[in-house]
Amino acid sequence: MTDTSDWNAFNRGVIEEFRANEGKVGGGFAGAPMILITHIGAKSGKAYTSPLVYSMDGDKPVIIASKGGAPDDPQWFRNLLSNPEVTVEIGTDKYSGRARVAEGAERDRLFSAQAALMPNFAEYATKTTRVIPVVVIERA
Repeated sequence: MTDTSDWNAFNRGVIEEFRANEGKVGGGFAGAPMILITHIGAKSGKAYTSPLVYSMDGDKPVIIASKGGAPDDPQWFRNLLSNPEVTVEIGTDKYSGRARVAEGAERDRLFSAQAALMPNFAEYATKTTRVIPVVVIERA
């Protein structure tokens, strides 16, 4: 799936399944902790929803901008840098949040914790020269 329209269609299906099944999805994401983040486009100003896997740090969701180890950051991450106010959906819980980028030791701890739960993140880190960003979302 390299075409953007293919990814958009795939993501729409995951979002629909998530909302229809109280946050549970099947396929390649079956059993994975899924979160929906609605964010505002940095250039367009439009609202976009991204289905992502996540972990928790206390009561705060943590998402990793890995883009599968690609050399550039995912668009959702660039959007959060411009507009950190988000809407979070976990299961049936929906709330406003504010995203912030974890730095230094906090970033390393959170990345390692998620990679321990989902080893593909450690693999993604070996595929790129960039430091993969880690985002913490706090309730607004």
